Amino acid sequence: MSTKINQAFILAAGRGTRMLDLTNDKPKPLVTVANKCLIDYNVEHIKKADINDCIVNLCYKGDMIREHLQKQFPDMNFIFSEEEEALETGGGIKHALPKMKREAFFVINSDALWIDLPNKNLLKDMMNAWDSERYDMMLMLQPLNKAYGVSGKGDYDIVNDRPVRRTDANITVPYLYGGVLICHPRVFDNEPEGKYWLIGIFDRLQKENRLGFYVNDGEWFHVGDPKAREIAEEKISIL
Repeated sequence: MSTKINQAFILAAGRGTRMLDLTNDKPKPLVTVANKCLIDYNVEHIKKADINDCIVNLCYKGDMIREHLQKQFPDMNFIFSEEEEALETGGGIKHALPKMKREAFFVINSDALWIDLPNKNLLKDMMNAWDSERYDMMLMLQPLNKAYGVSGKGDYDIVNDRPVRRTDANITVPYLYGGVLICHPRVFDNEPEGKYWLIGIFDRLQKENRLGFYVNDGEWFHVGDPKAREIAEEKISIL
């Protein structure tokens, strides 16, 4: 089933303390990789997927993000959701829902950076895989062997065509959650206001068999600290 998705949410409220002095004078989404701000990569992917409505949550130095996006992408319809304190991934989305249409939307971490393969478009491919009758949320899963800027043992395995989160610290699983998902607003109908993360919702939907997945076949970068930024910059500069 193919569904046109018309809105995307960029998580941009956090300071990004692991970026150290790179975020002293700017928010993490405005840190550059290969002379381009992290959030610009996100918006360009959204535009290429023919999505015009872009919701962005703001907290730390949020005015800088607002001014940058409005100047850089004057043709986009930005909807800004301001937070007095960063509400994290789950709380930030819940807080913004009154500003959004009650239909499925993308959620993209501002530090998730990926390069589409030739003739491929991750967001459009995820739209084509999305089935609102089967799923309430669908995660982009990234193979560990095509992920940069991360270390560890992965987040998910795929068992019987379902994503299963790793709970055993001693095992390694082949995929990590790549910071891109599709979500229907009904996921949050019984969730509280306030500060919380999405991981609890992932686990609930996994148990309910309402969590889908899409495996990305391109290269992906988690730009979470200065070293990861160097890795991404070196790789992208030669593409």
